[in-house]
Amino acid sequence: MEISLNKEVEFATKHLCEQFLHSGKPRYILGRNNYAKSVAELIAIDFFIDEFTLDEFFMGKPIIKNLTKVPKETIVLSAIIGNVPITVNRNIEIHSLKCLDYFSFLRDSNLQIKNIEFWDGFHNTFEKEMSNYEYIFSHLVDEISKNTFERILNFRINYDLSQMSIFSDIQHLQYFEDFLALNSHDEVFVDIGGFDGYTSNEFIKRCPNFNKIYFLEPESQNLQKAKVLLQNYSNIEYLELGASNKKETLRFENELGSSSKVSENGSIVIEADTIDDLIKEKVTYIKMDIEGSESIAIEGATQTILKYHPRLAICVYHKGTDLIEIPKQVFAIRNDYNLYLRHYTEGVVETVMFFIPKN
Repeated sequence: MEISLNKEVEFATKHLCEQFLHSGKPRYILGRNNYAKSVAELIAIDFFIDEFTLDEFFMGKPIIKNLTKVPKETIVLSAIIGNVPITVNRNIEIHSLKCLDYFSFLRDSNLQIKNIEFWDGFHNTFEKEMSNYEYIFSHLVDEISKNTFERILNFRINYDLSQMSIFSDIQHLQYFEDFLALNSHDEVFVDIGGFDGYTSNEFIKRCPNFNKIYFLEPESQNLQKAKVLLQNYSNIEYLELGASNKKETLRFENELGSSSKVSENGSIVIEADTIDDLIKEKVTYIKMDIEGSESIAIEGATQTILKYHPRLAICVYHKGTDLIEIPKQVFAIRNDYNLYLRHYTEGVVETVMFFIPKN
C-alpha cells in the first residue's frame, strides 16, 4: 500500500490559494452549498456562480449564471465535492479561468472552514489504524480494488483531488459489477435504503426472473415513488422501515433527498427493525446505502449473513473509518468472502465494498 504526496500539484495549488486570499482581486465561488457558505462567513466573497438557479443573490452577494461573465484569468474557488468536482473544474478552466478546488483550499488556507463531513474521524485515527488499513488492503482481491483503495487514502490524507482523476460519475453501474455473477432467476434481493426504486429497477433488468425483492425505505414519499416505478412487478415486499440492530423508533432527516439519514435532530419519526427479524427466507444479495447507519444494519443482519452467506454491497464512504470498520465487522461474522472495492464518482461519495462468497 503506497501513500505519497504529489509535490508539483501541492505547490501549484498553494500558489493559487495565496493569490485567491491576498491578490486583492474580486473573489468568486462556484457553488452555494455549506462548504461555500463556510468560506463566505470568514472572508469577503464578491460573487457566487450557479448556472442552475433563478435566484439573484446568495448571502447578500450577486449570483453569476454563466462562466463567460467572469473575467478571464480570474481564480474561481469550486465548492463542489461530491459527484463531479473534476468535470466542474475542467469546465472552469475551459473558460480561461483558474480553478482552485475546495480540498486544496481547506488544506492550504489555514481558515477554519467546513471539513469534509464524510471524512470525519479519518485523519485523527489513520496512523493509529495503519495496520488495519494494511490488513484490509491485503484482502482486496483485484488490482482495481487495490488501486481504488490507495487513491482514496491518498485523496483523503493529502487533500489531493488529482488522485480521483481516473474515476468518473458512473452511478448507473453502481451495485452491478460482473463479479457478482447474478443469476437471471431465483435471486432474492434486499434493497436497504431503496430511495425511489432505481436500484431495484436496475436489479430487475439484470435478473428478470427474480424470486423476490425486499424493499426497505423509511420515508413515505420515496416509497410511493418506488411503488410507481416498480408497479409492474408483484413479487416485491415494500417495508416502510429503516434497518437497525433492534426494533426501535428513530428520528429521521429527509431534507437532503437521496442523502436522508437518521439524525437526533430529525423532523420525522420512523420505525426501524432488524433484517434478521424481518426476513425469514434465504436471501442472495443485500445492498446497503443508508447514510452512515450501515454498521448497525449489518449487526441486525448477522444471522442472515451467517446462515445464508449472501453477496453484500455496502457503501463505505459515509464515515471516515468505514473503509476498515465495515469489512472488519463483516469478516467477524464470516471470513469466507472475497473483497472488492469500487468507486462511482469523481469526488467523495459512492464508494462501495463488495463481499462475494468464496466457492
